[in-house]
Amino acid sequence: MSELVFFSGTMDCGKSTLALQIEHNRSARGLQGVVFTRDDRAGQGRLSSRLGLVREAVEVTGDMDVYGFLVDRLSAGGKADYVIVDEAQFLAPDQIDQLARVVDDLGIDVFAFGITTDFRTRLFPGSQRLIELADRIETLQVEALCWCGARATHNARTVGGEMVVEGAQVVVGDVGHPAGEVGYEVLCRRHHLRRTTAASARAGVLSPDVLPVTSA
Repeated sequence: MSELVFFSGTMDCGKSTLALQIEHNRSARGLQGVVFTRDDRAGQGRLSSRLGLVREAVEVTGDMDVYGFLVDRLSAGGKADYVIVDEAQFLAPDQIDQLARVVDDLGIDVFAFGITTDFRTRLFPGSQRLIELADRIETLQVEALCWCGARATHNARTVGGEMVVEGAQVVVGDVGHPAGEVGYEVLCRRHHLRRTTAASARAGVLSPDVLPVTSA
């Protein structure tokens, strides 16, 4: 039976690397797949990992019918033995519905990769719909680490090393961006709640909006 599988985790836990590995393993055995992505750090029409691996991909636009794209491909004599979708959190909920239809109506496995929550700890609409529809949800086993050494569970948006909690849900960036640029950092829940990034911890700065935790 074909499946819709959602591989989820924080930033920096190897989602795109696993997507590329799954694609390599299947293509090496003569299977032909379609790789989709949206707003990849390497630019449009690319799937990239932080290990430096890059391959071309189909860029999903806001009004794209993913199911229709695959039907047109198959009708024109093309093949699609599997589908890989990276940065799936950026897809619209109706596009996730289309991926489920690819599985159910076309009998094609779909492997979707994405983060579940944004920098405000709110579910991305695409990820929420995947959680609702996926046949399986797999949590990536490569644990990203907070600067304190604990397991990172939350994604933080930073500007100049300082965590920000307001702004558009989608702003393309990456971990480790230079100071002054919009970047991202993975934090444990404790330090996300305290808004303590690696830079602010080194400087001994506590956000003025966050009260220190005191013992009872």
